[in-house]
Amino acid sequence: MNYSFAPHTKNYESSAVRDILKVTQQEHVISFAGGLPAEDIFPIEDVKIAYEKVFASGNSSLQYGLTEGFVPLREAIQFRMEQKEISSTPDNILLTTGSQQVIDLFSRIMLSPGDVVLTEDPTYLAALQVFQSYGAVIAAVRSDEHGMDPEDLQQKIVHLQPKFIYVIPTFSNPDGKVWNQERRQELLNLSYQYNVPILEDDPYGDIQFHPEEQYQPVAAMDVTKTHVIYTSTFSKSVVPALRTGWVTGPKEVIQMMAKAKQMNDLHSSSIDQQALYYLLRDFNLTAHIKRIRKEYYSRMTIMRDYLNKLKPGLFKWKEPKGGMFMWLEGEEGLNTTALLHKAVEKGVAFVPGAPFYVHEPKHNTFRLNFSHSSPEKLKLGMDRLVEVLLTPAVV
Repeated sequence: MNYSFAPHTKNYESSAVRDILKVTQQEHVISFAGGLPAEDIFPIEDVKIAYEKVFASGNSSLQYGLTEGFVPLREAIQFRMEQKEISSTPDNILLTTGSQQVIDLFSRIMLSPGDVVLTEDPTYLAALQVFQSYGAVIAAVRSDEHGMDPEDLQQKIVHLQPKFIYVIPTFSNPDGKVWNQERRQELLNLSYQYNVPILEDDPYGDIQFHPEEQYQPVAAMDVTKTHVIYTSTFSKSVVPALRTGWVTGPKEVIQMMAKAKQMNDLHSSSIDQQALYYLLRDFNLTAHIKRIRKEYYSRMTIMRDYLNKLKPGLFKWKEPKGGMFMWLEGEEGLNTTALLHKAVEKGVAFVPGAPFYVHEPKHNTFRLNFSHSSPEKLKLGMDRLVEVLLTPAVV
């Protein structure tokens, strides 16, 4: 049968990272490709106990829930937001199926075909997919290690009149950089000047390797409380399978997103939200996050030390101050997509960088994840990867 799909489905694209992961799911392959947390430090027993508390609370725990999400969990998130100096109330917090759904819901209520979204370049691949699915025109703002270039950002705001600006200012995906305070403030100033909202995506902010350094969320700097929509997730700090993210921002925006969510899935899993509430109430999440930071820093240094052994100038990279990724740029003419096939043959995998770019991909870039593999697998995988990287450039 020939199915007549809706015209907008022409904007749907498969995730290049997910497609790559299918290729790398061979037993002998050590994968640095996915953005996966470490399974060996999941709080399994505490999660199990949290679910037992849900079941002990009675049959109503298995009933339909509110679209906005389980109220006690929203109250707990409000407390966590206060620790980040972000003002919120349970009424302007919406629980979602991961922070990925936030990007989709916000795009759904904001974008019409032809509307412009400004992003960093490179940026989160799955966000680009969402914006494209709604027919948006994505424009890349020139960026460096400190964040978006304010002059280029202002020019693009004036000439393109974007619907919103999407940023990951703290340990960004894919390149792991941290915006400095000045760039964050300049972004906010331009948002005020031209009345352009900001969608701040912060899935990695808690995974900070140097606690003495302060990375203030842009949402915490927004004195108007009207210009920044902030989203985060428990996928990196607890477990991904709970699929619980949240968004907070101006009440009218959150209410409109809640209406869109009603039409999408009524509400996210209420049983998972309740379990997460008990986990936050009775489990020392702060101590667990400290453990994650320590372990991921240790794993990052293993990868860093291997990369330091490479010939100087062969690859450019910066040591990340947090998050889950390292971003490398090779010599001109290197094609990391072609290099990936050689790597898989050697039993190791990474993600080529090209899909993370908006329009002009750099084919000589790639992303490495250091959080998922155990130290032993990291060393073995890096042995294999270094061997691949020292082979002649693939054009």
